[in-house]
Amino acid sequence: MDSINSIFLLSGALIALSILASRLSSLVGVPLLVIFLLLGMLTGEDGVLGIQFDDYPLAFLIGHLALAMILLDGGLRTRLKTFRVGFKPALVLATFGVFITSGIVGLVAMWVFNLSLTQGMLVGAIVGSTDAAAVFSMLSGRGVNLNERVGATLEIESGTNDPMAIFLTITLVEILVGDIGGIVETMTFLVTQFGLGIVVGLGAGWLIARLLRFLDLAPGLYSLLALALGFCVFGVTSVLGGSGFLAIYLTGLMIGNQPGRHLNFILPVHDGLAWLSQIGLFLVLGLLVSPSQMVEYLGPALVVGLVLIFVARPLAVVLAIKPFFKFRWRETGFIAWVGLRGAVPIVLAIFPVIGGVENAALYFNVAFAVVLLSLVIQGGTLSPMARWMKVEVPTGTTPERRGALGVLPENDYEMFVYHVENDHLDDVPIRLLRFPSGALISALFRQHAMLHPKGSTRLRLGDVVCVIGRTDDLPALNRLFNGEARLKRERAFFGTFSLAGDALMRDVADAYGLTLSPGEQEMTLGEFISLRVGGHPVVGDDIGWHGIHWVVSEMEGNKITRVGLRLYQ
Repeated sequence: MDSINSIFLLSGALIALSILASRLSSLVGVPLLVIFLLLGMLTGEDGVLGIQFDDYPLAFLIGHLALAMILLDGGLRTRLKTFRVGFKPALVLATFGVFITSGIVGLVAMWVFNLSLTQGMLVGAIVGSTDAAAVFSMLSGRGVNLNERVGATLEIESGTNDPMAIFLTITLVEILVGDIGGIVETMTFLVTQFGLGIVVGLGAGWLIARLLRFLDLAPGLYSLLALALGFCVFGVTSVLGGSGFLAIYLTGLMIGNQPGRHLNFILPVHDGLAWLSQIGLFLVLGLLVSPSQMVEYLGPALVVGLVLIFVARPLAVVLAIKPFFKFRWRETGFIAWVGLRGAVPIVLAIFPVIGGVENAALYFNVAFAVVLLSLVIQGGTLSPMARWMKVEVPTGTTPERRGALGVLPENDYEMFVYHVENDHLDDVPIRLLRFPSGALISALFRQHAMLHPKGSTRLRLGDVVCVIGRTDDLPALNRLFNGEARLKRERAFFGTFSLAGDALMRDVADAYGLTLSPGEQEMTLGEFISLRVGGHPVVGDDIGWHGIHWVVSEMEGNKITRVGLRLYQ
């Protein structure tokens, strides 16, 4: 009984400390995942509590469960519209990019550790893929609002590159233990990993999304059913020989992009489950490592990590996407920098241990050192690098809180809560606000007292406004309540003046004294800029033309609807 109580006490204390440490992370700038790992190490056999944990199969199981849950949540939060700009480059990075990175790192590992070619390549394969847990956590937790092209590429790559890394790792382990099949069998394994992962993930995800949309359940059961069916998809795909990680990510993607009230109950719960998975996973992996053993491999491992960060990843990104896709050099540079390694390499490093590969401790300790180095160097500098490489776009106003009313099964009305922070709204009667036609103010709070708003009611700075509307009303509402500080940041980025995307270029040229080619006269401004950026424009794209920055400020689907004008500085 004492051991059971000790488990409850220890697990509860570690999870609580990890959550409280998130505040320390924001204060000192240390990536949160590093803190989780360090807490696990401090608890382990070389740490304060001296807990001995060397159960690799259990850690392997926990790793798979946690990564599956993290990928499901990542898929739920990925919008399908981002695939228009991010899918193709992400897929190339998830395949050829991983292959190139693994090869370069493998050659360096072979040299610094005096390994055979196969052993060196196994080190490269283990650390060759980016990690969904690290990428999702860093991008959402650092408050960095990347332009859609860069953010979508990084997120989709991290969610889809596991099959290639697993394929390379398993193949090299089988070579080292003498259990490798023929070339046809090996290539069939790779195709099956990707093919079944995609087919089962998309198909099952579509069915699950339809089921969740039409079921009438207690609110708390939607998230449990989504998780249970997601695990079923993971298991079925893996049994059939496909990639369960890819399948569960795509399942989450299909569920998250099927509108319905179920998402209002699923997303908040899965956000907590994803955080719990990250905390538990990194604590367990921290417990598994022995710093005293890692010291033996530390010097060469740091060389491998530095080559990965500064040579292999940048070279792989440049070779994989720069010749084929319209990425600017600063966007390519940032994608190269955010090649974050996390739990996946450490979990992959357990394969050699379970497979009985000679000197398996080397692979595990090197992977752990590389992950720590990646999280500290790349994760710790993510925000300044995004600003330096100019891939950030200003964050606009969003509701303080929002929630569905549960009135309609589809396209339901929601309650949006805003704080009045825009000086332009001070002392303005409600009837003069440019409100979307389908939205209305249902309540207004001033100094903790609720007022019943009328058309003659004048807003005051600091008021809290409750608005009933639909998701389609959000862009207009966000612009209306945009705070003065945000407006200044947006004007500094997009420019003080703006033009409609459907303005004809001949009219724009006449107004600003610009020179056009004959074929550009009948183009709209949106078409002209889209052509200049190589197609698939995103908010934040800009072109320099006639001494002016022409910046894409608003879009609807693939169409540019607003363009800002910012003078060269």
